[in-house]
Amino acid sequence: MEPFTRLDAKSAPLPLANIDTDQIIPKQFLKTVERAGLAKGLFYDLRFDEQGVEKPDFVLNRPEYKGAGVLVTGDNFGCGSSREHAPWALMDFGVKAVISTSFADIFYNNCFQNGLLPVVLKAEEVAQLMDEARGGNHVVSIDLETQRVTSPSGKVFAFEIDPQRKQKMLLGLDAIGETLTAARSIDTYEMKRALAQPWLEEA
Repeated sequence: MEPFTRLDAKSAPLPLANIDTDQIIPKQFLKTVERAGLAKGLFYDLRFDEQGVEKPDFVLNRPEYKGAGVLVTGDNFGCGSSREHAPWALMDFGVKAVISTSFADIFYNNCFQNGLLPVVLKAEEVAQLMDEARGGNHVVSIDLETQRVTSPSGKVFAFEIDPQRKQKMLLGLDAIGETLTAARSIDTYEMKRALAQPWLEEA
């Protein structure tokens, strides 16, 4: 997992509430455990028509939002079933942060495990970012160290984040990476156990 420190990227407005994980990545794209390639399924039913042709009016298909790294969304983003494929698909598409007033708990947790930053702001702040994202300048800055979001016009919004999650994001540590930081202690424990209880090693 790559460290997340600061992001300066285009923002795309998606003013829809209760976007569930099946809308983020429909079930037909869940047959793989590979993270690469999932971008093709992201918001598939919103991005494409029944013939698989891009809908030109969907925000992520519009030229001015191509390459957007920040998604500004409505309430309760990521509700529905638990799918790690949802943050995988967003990140494979190039989205590195999602800003909303609220997230479903399981999706919120999965984001941190995969390096996607979910930012919770007040309703009026999200509305401000939505409005500015519709303008000519879409670039938003997110500084995780200072916990600040800076809008295209320069307005600054503070956000809260669990200190432990923040530290792991800054260091680029998922659950496995966090465990490996204690590798030396784990090795020492296993050596001591092998000496004290050698019969456990026989199997």
